[in-house]
Amino acid sequence: MKEADALDPTPPLPRLYQRRLKRLDLGVSGVGPLLGAVDCDDGKTRWFFGKGGSVAAVEAAGLRGLDVSGAVLAYGPVPAGGPDSMAAECGLMAGLNCLLALRAEETAGQVAQMLTWHVLAHGLQAALIVNRVPEASGADFVAELRGLLAGVDLTLVLVEADFPLGDAGGIAESHVMAAPDAPGKSRMEMPAPDPWRSAVDEPLLFEWLKWRFLARARAVLRLDPCDFLAPRAAGAPSAFDLCAAARRGVVHLVGRRIYPWRVRDGQEAGFGDHICRLFETRRSFARWGVAPEKAGLDNIWRGHRISFAKPEAAVAVPFYRAMAIKVPGQASARLAPKTGLVEDPALLALAVDHFGAKPVRPPPSEERAEVRPGDARPLRTGIVTTMKNEGPFILEWLAYHRVIGVTDFLVYTNDCSDGTDTMLDLLAAKGFLRHKDNPYRAVGLKPQHAALQDADKDSDFQALDWMICIDVDEYINIRLGDGRLTDLYAAMGDANMISLTWRLFGNAGVHEYRDTPITEQFTACAPEYTRKPHQAWGFKTLFRNDGIFRKLGVHRPKGLKADLWEKIRWLNGSGRAMPPEMFRNGWRSAVDTYGYDWVQLNHYAVRSAESFLVKRDRGRVNHVDRDQGLNYWFRMNFNAVQEHSIQRMLPELRAEMARMLADPEIAAQQEACVLAHVAKIGELRGQAVPAAFYTELTSARMEELCRLQRHFGSAVFAEGPQVVPDWVQEGAVAADFFWTVSPEAEAAAEAAELAEKAP
Repeated sequence: MKEADALDPTPPLPRLYQRRLKRLDLGVSGVGPLLGAVDCDDGKTRWFFGKGGSVAAVEAAGLRGLDVSGAVLAYGPVPAGGPDSMAAECGLMAGLNCLLALRAEETAGQVAQMLTWHVLAHGLQAALIVNRVPEASGADFVAELRGLLAGVDLTLVLVEADFPLGDAGGIAESHVMAAPDAPGKSRMEMPAPDPWRSAVDEPLLFEWLKWRFLARARAVLRLDPCDFLAPRAAGAPSAFDLCAAARRGVVHLVGRRIYPWRVRDGQEAGFGDHICRLFETRRSFARWGVAPEKAGLDNIWRGHRISFAKPEAAVAVPFYRAMAIKVPGQASARLAPKTGLVEDPALLALAVDHFGAKPVRPPPSEERAEVRPGDARPLRTGIVTTMKNEGPFILEWLAYHRVIGVTDFLVYTNDCSDGTDTMLDLLAAKGFLRHKDNPYRAVGLKPQHAALQDADKDSDFQALDWMICIDVDEYINIRLGDGRLTDLYAAMGDANMISLTWRLFGNAGVHEYRDTPITEQFTACAPEYTRKPHQAWGFKTLFRNDGIFRKLGVHRPKGLKADLWEKIRWLNGSGRAMPPEMFRNGWRSAVDTYGYDWVQLNHYAVRSAESFLVKRDRGRVNHVDRDQGLNYWFRMNFNAVQEHSIQRMLPELRAEMARMLADPEIAAQQEACVLAHVAKIGELRGQAVPAAFYTELTSARMEELCRLQRHFGSAVFAEGPQVVPDWVQEGAVAADFFWTVSPEAEAAAEAAELAEKAP
């Protein structure tokens, strides 16, 4: 017996029909649940079985079967005593321009707005909407939708799904965790699975919809109620026309996510609120449009493509996804970082002119007046830094950066016991720098973050033209001209940011502390091309203080004023432009962005083995909860190649240090700091645990491993040098040799690196 749904002979506008999609367990071993058997217009009966069965079991029941991603599409007559089939209703949409949409919780108002836009702007004539969530549908939704569309010449079929269509283990697509651009996902709690709202996991859903309703449509566009086609130029063909004209009857629909700046309190999000986009280049996502009969009805419809039907290469129809409709009830800042959202003039015009909206617009940002070449006063460049027990290393670092042209130094300290505070107070009194106590306890932040927060409010520091945050073990090494900032600024032209990529310098086999310049002692470092560990290509950023960003950051300025993003002129260390996707929160270089030709940041993270004992004992100023143990030594102690470029500055460095040490007070305090450092080394080496650690650091095995890091994968650095077999460091290693723990561990370590945010 065949089931056919009655049609209203003369329904009012819109012509609205309601149907149901049910799932039936036939109780036959090896046969999955039946979505339906359809008597199609070509005279065949098609059976649509969900996942969980096999072709063999279906064919044993007398049908011909085809596996489709674990589901089974079968052909054959209804057997005696079998389930009822249903007549195809393709006449409802025959010859019409149609949308095919899956609805979760979009409101009647949002659905009506989407449909009306496509009727008026793109020639839509019919829509097939699958209501996935029963509690979001029902009589009230249907009545409201009918009322909102009253008088609109549209055929509308609503299919109510009686069972979940989504992945049983997937989260709701309407949850913020599923929003592709949502920030802070690492801090979110994973929601419970929600198959009513998760990504569709019924392989034959679209095929069932095609044969039941859409096989004779002129053209079908696969869009959801949160999507809408971009406006088309006057006289241009519609997306439906493009489908009909395509050689194979298929075109690409290319989607872009858009956002409101803010939705007014008490109002539901509408398309007219969505006037912002992310300025970074983000990957688009695809849907399809098809002329069913031209594409070939036997080609299976899937969620993202038509099988065996290549889309027209020269055609890409743009559409927008309104994310505050897709993921309802969330502030824009939860859906996408506000530092990346910019107002799009085309979206604003669309909102006002076509949707009649009055969207909330982002406030315009102010820029800071900047000093340009030719202005009366010289440029001032400042370093903000944090220190703890760095006494013997301060003077060289300060003298070097004065030589290359740094004019201002703002130094924060906390909990020092080696004379660091005394030295800095003395230098401050003599006008070399400014010294402040770190307010980290009062504000409840890590020391480095507390210092930067305070520097953001420091009027003297904020008056500077250029600024950077670096540590006392980092040296700006300018490889242009005479090695000065003036040479670098001249080469940069109108650029306002430059990345100083780390060059990791190791201990060069130096075990004992010596009171000689760091830049003279340590010349062994990582090769320029050093992708692992991911810290190797971390960078610090020298930037013009022009108001494009709101605050200082450890590696780069933060809080981008998104409407000013086009004013960013950011170069890498070789003078090449950095890509826009780095503008908001990038902090380490990659294969296509690293560069050392103009400038690099020499990072002497370990110094000698004895000094490293003191560094480990004092702890870190940023990652205060991370131990600077053997893993840190292994990651940062690169001794693979020799690099001497900074040593051309040694004569001027020595001269500047001599001038400073000519002051007897400074000379006396420098000696006191050195003696305190030596005494601390002696104290630590007299203790069992540090002494054993020192022995391990200076072992022949560790010295050899610290020349081989470029041959290891991420998982080795994540787990530590103890995982490296002895045979690796005992024999000769080929230039292309590579070793890691396991493919699985390597994949996990690389994923963790990608997820790590800027400090």
